[in-house]
Amino acid sequence: MSDLSSLTPLLAIETSCDDTACAILDSHGTLLGESVLSQEDHAALGGVVPEIAARAHLKALPSLVDLTLERAGLALSDIALFAATTGPGLIGGLIVGSSYAKGLAMARGKPFMGINHIEAHILTPRLPASLRPEETAPNFPYLALLVSGGHCQCILVEGVGQYRRLGGTIDDSAGEAFDKVAKMLGLGWPGGPALEALAKEGNPRAYTLPRPLKGRPGCDFSFSGLKTAVSRHLEPFGREALPRHIAADLAASFQQAVADVMTDRVKQALAMVPPVTALVVAGGVAANQTLRQRLENIAQEHHIAFLAPPLRFCTDNAAMIGWAALERLYQGEQPGDIALAPRPRWPLSERCAPSAHPSASTSPSLMEPSS
Repeated sequence: MSDLSSLTPLLAIETSCDDTACAILDSHGTLLGESVLSQEDHAALGGVVPEIAARAHLKALPSLVDLTLERAGLALSDIALFAATTGPGLIGGLIVGSSYAKGLAMARGKPFMGINHIEAHILTPRLPASLRPEETAPNFPYLALLVSGGHCQCILVEGVGQYRRLGGTIDDSAGEAFDKVAKMLGLGWPGGPALEALAKEGNPRAYTLPRPLKGRPGCDFSFSGLKTAVSRHLEPFGREALPRHIAADLAASFQQAVADVMTDRVKQALAMVPPVTALVVAGGVAANQTLRQRLENIAQEHHIAFLAPPLRFCTDNAAMIGWAALERLYQGEQPGDIALAPRPRWPLSERCAPSAHPSASTSPSLMEPSS
């Protein structure tokens, strides 16, 4: 087991979209302190405005870092490594977060690690704090379904830095589709949680909606046509207020269609890969209980574990950024990303595996707990 005492505790920052987050982890992956600030200014505008988000990150970070240090019972001088999301995401937020973390690192003479946001999401089910008492961290390989406002992908996770993208969306992401349909139904933004709540009042078989790509080879996704189909059902109402029972039925029918597509695509993905140890779901849409239940059923049918992180680890957070840094450190990667530029697009295929390290065969998720 590698000794990471000289590189921990580490402080991680996440600013890829509209959540400003900071977390501090020790060498075992124990979450020592965490803070998340969700920006509220975007709701009135119907979606995230990148310039507003970047300015909000800049304003919030100093006090958020101080608050996280206070919660961890540490001083800035105690931090041995700084990490931050460097892509993909909104470029303004990425610049703010990574630059702030780099500045702290340079001022303290400490190293910096740039972390891929997607990699952090799909490694989250191995984060000790995301596991329930009865759960164990998934061993490699496992199948990850990443569903969020900006991403929708099936990824075979063969090891840290070893990822095979099996399929992804060819138009809207699942989260984007939820938000847009919610807006059509007059639910505001963010729409996913509101639509799920309204769907509980409705009949999922009330409206016949398409299941784009269902039954097709591969595991790509498409939600644009489904979104358009919902809008056509709304056309007869024009500018009139939509009766609540109609909105509820449409919400339930839409949610059911998305779940049908998701389960079909995941089944296709499982048929494309060698045996896996688990099916994991990550990203903000992973909080949807209907989707979770359908995916759990698939896992049971295939006799594999199903893991879905708690809500606070499904949405953007800094704990997952710190954990991704730890996973790479335990594989022998040395921090030294101070010149790594933020990237709005950063495919996992360009995030190569770290070199093997003879004493790093044990992942922190499988280590004994800290004393």
